[in-house]
Amino acid sequence: MTVQELPGSAAAAYRPTPPPAWQPRTDPAPLLPDPEPYRVLGTEAAASADPELLLRLYAELVRGRRYNAQATALTKQGRLAVYPSSTGQEACEVGAALALEERDWLFPSYRDTLAAVARGLDPVQALTLLRGDWHTGYDPHEHRVAPLCTPLATQLPHAVGLAHAARLKGDDVVALAMIGDGGTSEGDFHEALNFAAVWNAPVVFLVQNNGFAISVPLAKQTAAPSLAHKAVGYGMPGRLVDGNDAVAVHEVLGEAVTRARRGGGPTLIEAVTYRMDAHTNADDATRYRADSEVETWRAHDPIQLLERELTQRGLLDDEARQAATRAAEAMAADLRERMNADPVLDPMDLFEHVYARQTAQLREQAAQLRAELDAEEEAR
Repeated sequence: MTVQELPGSAAAAYRPTPPPAWQPRTDPAPLLPDPEPYRVLGTEAAASADPELLLRLYAELVRGRRYNAQATALTKQGRLAVYPSSTGQEACEVGAALALEERDWLFPSYRDTLAAVARGLDPVQALTLLRGDWHTGYDPHEHRVAPLCTPLATQLPHAVGLAHAARLKGDDVVALAMIGDGGTSEGDFHEALNFAAVWNAPVVFLVQNNGFAISVPLAKQTAAPSLAHKAVGYGMPGRLVDGNDAVAVHEVLGEAVTRARRGGGPTLIEAVTYRMDAHTNADDATRYRADSEVETWRAHDPIQLLERELTQRGLLDDEARQAATRAAEAMAADLRERMNADPVLDPMDLFEHVYARQTAQLREQAAQLRAELDAEEEAR
């Protein structure tokens, strides 16, 4: 509250009211999310959904579920150091990836390997970071997928920077930044939203609210009505969507991407979903949640929801279902075969892609390592 000094009367020197020039910068009402998550499947809106899109979403969901299962198995075989499964969240991952145009950029978190694969990234390359071989196993510029980000929320300011730069250059590009509910407690999240709104940057923020930040439930992170409500504080729209409804996710993301591309600025979307597996293979989820809670969410499985709609509309029969399963198994077999091959690593790669031009210190360190490697080779 502003305390403004009044001229004239000394007896009434101050008044505890805002100055006359104060006014809201933005009408908050249009920015507020709906009270319930937006849904398509199971509603009248599902009847008008594009059959081709439904079938593509279904095939990607089935492939994504198998990808998660195979990657988890690879951790048990020692072929992956760690894997954060997105089982149960496949609709968020696929819906987000398919909402983007080829020229757009995806900024994923560590759990978003499936989104990167759905965007066209090689499944093995998407796992290189989690294998511990390289910081990233692909060329971000080639695929327009930023490196998988393990520090929470640090990719969000990067997404805003790229989107802002694209806008200044006149490029028709949108950045999509993905994050979990736990990442919304990080400072980078708030800084990114503030800059995005002030700059009117063409960026979309997708929060996958899967219920837990490792073992911490959402109620212990925020007292807000929803994470989507946080948008109004920064001056951007907030949307709330059923994260297990692939069609709804694709629609809401598509609208936000189109709005950003047309100069409408950023949007914060909260997708309400659930992490069926543990946080990673190193986590014991039974220590902080009950099996009954997990089983309740299994009734809202994203694959089953879409499969029910396709079956009711006569778009999916046993043959089509088996074809999707066979394609997913073929992907898993190829992933398994290539991941079981020991990679050939060059220690000198430590000094690649650190700077565009190596610093004197890096050149000195590289020379020292090369001398040590040559000495070991001569000693054999």
